[in-house]
Amino acid sequence: QVQLVESGGGLAQSGGSLRLSCVVSGSIFSIETMGWYRQAPGKQRELVAAFTGDGRTNYGDSVKGRFGIGRAKTTVYLQMNSLKPEATAVYYCNAALRKYSGDYIKDYWGQGNQVTVSS
Repeated sequence: QVQLVESGGGLAQSGGSLRLSCVVSGSIFSIETMGWYRQAPGKQRELVAAFTGDGRTNYGDSVKGRFGIGRAKTTVYLQMNSLKPEATAVYYCNAALRKYSGDYIKDYWGQGNQVTVSS
C-alpha cells in the first residue's frame, strides 16, 4: 500500500512563510514525478510546483519566484515565501509512481493540508 503523508502548513500572515513536507512510503518501485497542487474553495485544483520525469521543475505562474520545491528520495518539500492571501487553499502532495517493475504509472495523493494566509 502506498501512502503520502503531508505535514506543515497552517496559518501565516501576508508576506510570511510556510513549509510543507510529504513523505511517500509503501511498496514502490520508482517515483516518476512528485509535486504539489492546491484547491481553493470554488476553484479547480491547480499546479503549484512539481518535478517532471526528467528532473526539471514546473511552477504555477502565480508562485514563480516566491515558492521553491525540493526533493530528497521519497520526500518532497514546498517552501512558500512572500505568501499572499490568494494562496489560501488546501494543498495536496502528488506522486506518479510504479509499485513494481512493469507496472503502469499511477497517481497517488496526500490527504491535503490547509494553508491560510491572512491579510
